Amino acid sequence: MKYVDEFRDGALAAKLAAAIAREADTGRGYAFMEFCGGHTHAISRYGITDLLPANVRMIHGPGCPVCVLPIGRIDMAIRLALARPDVTLCSYGDCLRVPASDGLSLLKAKARGANVRMVYSAADALALAQKLPEREVVFFAIGFETTTPPTALVLRQAQALGLANFSVLCNHVLTPSAILTILESPEVRELGTVPLDGFIGPAHVSTIIGSRPYAFFAEEYRKPVVIAGFEPLDVMQAIRMLIRQVNEGRAEVENEFTRAVTEEGNLKAQALVSEVFELRRRFEWRGLREVPYSALKIRAPFAKWDAEAKFGLEFVSVPDHRACECGAILRGVKTPTDCKLFGTVCTPENPMGSCMVSSEGACAAHYNYGRFRDIPVVAGTAP
Repeated sequence: MKYVDEFRDGALAAKLAAAIAREADTGRGYAFMEFCGGHTHAISRYGITDLLPANVRMIHGPGCPVCVLPIGRIDMAIRLALARPDVTLCSYGDCLRVPASDGLSLLKAKARGANVRMVYSAADALALAQKLPEREVVFFAIGFETTTPPTALVLRQAQALGLANFSVLCNHVLTPSAILTILESPEVRELGTVPLDGFIGPAHVSTIIGSRPYAFFAEEYRKPVVIAGFEPLDVMQAIRMLIRQVNEGRAEVENEFTRAVTEEGNLKAQALVSEVFELRRRFEWRGLREVPYSALKIRAPFAKWDAEAKFGLEFVSVPDHRACECGAILRGVKTPTDCKLFGTVCTPENPMGSCMVSSEGACAAHYNYGRFRDIPVVAGTAP
């Protein structure tokens, strides 16, 4: 690979589309879930669904870290920031706009006087704590396995520095647990499910954990997994590879993203995460309900820098907006255009749910790249 343009070549995309059309069996349907929100945006941005045969369907998964964060976790951060004037709460930009209870968000809490700041990295929050020793700096950490090592690193650095005014409110979650819940969970009967023929595995996550953890889904559930990069040709090639596996009756883990992903992953990052974090027995996800052993908590040696323990924070489960379909969209049961709020009441400027807030959310992808143009517009509203 020399340039990213190589993976956005229109002529090659047309050839791949033709190959997919030839290889897809017209006598059957194919349903593939792209787990990662980055893939969802690539599919919408480059119009990949328009290049696929009608019997090849792409389904959005729960691979958006902001989207799967339950309201109760945001509420914890808001309560802390409003109750403690000496606390500076730091988080990524997307988190600040996620709707929480009582019409609040972290950004609206800031308007009410809470000291909330946007940071670009965990290291920014650590540096702020060093700069402001008179304040309690709390980093609201979210993300899948990709962003977990940087959080682990700042916790280890805080311990080494004896930085008593820094702590982390940990919300890191795990990809394999979410995939397992999509395939099999007690909530399937209530919330519904969709038949899946395979998964496009996440790119960034897989650079950390490698391709090996997905073997379980291929072996036990007979679901092929193809790890793909985020460029349009990456995604199209992964779809072609999945179709071939289905046609041949195979269920294997294949790696399209060989330029970045290996079988074992980043062993140094994995060791760092294991040193600092351990599994939570249970953790609530938006759309998936409570998922056992699906998230991480800070180990005892680093408890001084665990905001939940330090400030006595407790999680309280809060239901989503009754009209918001974000939970069903994250499960792949519904699409953004199935939601009555989409494109009318709910827009990126006025999000009602997390799927419209995040830069990786399915609703934001559909809205920003015009995947909603065929839905009726309610009088007096703008799509």
